[in-house]
Amino acid sequence: MKVTLLKSILTSALLASLVACSTAPTHLILSPQVNLPASNQFANKEASINVVDMRTSPHIVQILEKDEAATILSSKVRIEDIISGILSKEWQQQGLTISADAKNKITATIEKAIISVDQESVTYTTQSEIIIKVMIENEKQTLTSQFKTRAHSEGALNADIAALEREFNQHLTTLLKQMLVSKDIQKFL
Repeated sequence: MKVTLLKSILTSALLASLVACSTAPTHLILSPQVNLPASNQFANKEASINVVDMRTSPHIVQILEKDEAATILSSKVRIEDIISGILSKEWQQQGLTISADAKNKITATIEKAIISVDQESVTYTTQSEIIIKVMIENEKQTLTSQFKTRAHSEGALNADIAALEREFNQHLTTLLKQMLVSKDIQKFL
């Protein structure tokens, strides 16, 4: 009886651990941390901000494994809403007034935002790329700038979703900071 009870307990524990290990996240949490110091460099200037996602699919991570269906993960919050919120907040802290009918119209187009994982049996490789095009138009002229970041990594065993999420947030933070401190954009506005 004791052996049967011990077997039942061990079997239950094994099943519980397998279920816990197989429960993968279904979404990523995008939370780029952009905190630039406040200034008045855009005082008495105004612009409208529109962020458009031109990607064919909204997922951020795709995990490709031989003879398996691809695993895809999207953000809980739409990436264009996150980017729009950060750009608006940060530019307002620089003194820019955000107004829908402003003469300066800023359009940020997300052209690419993906981490592609090639999962092998005991190793993986990742390719990460984010490309955002910023176009600012007013009555007289147009400025177009493209911002991009790329990365490659390799690892043993399986790709860690939390690490991929952290990596993507770091890359997105870097890209947004580049946009916000761009000398070309500052001069144009």
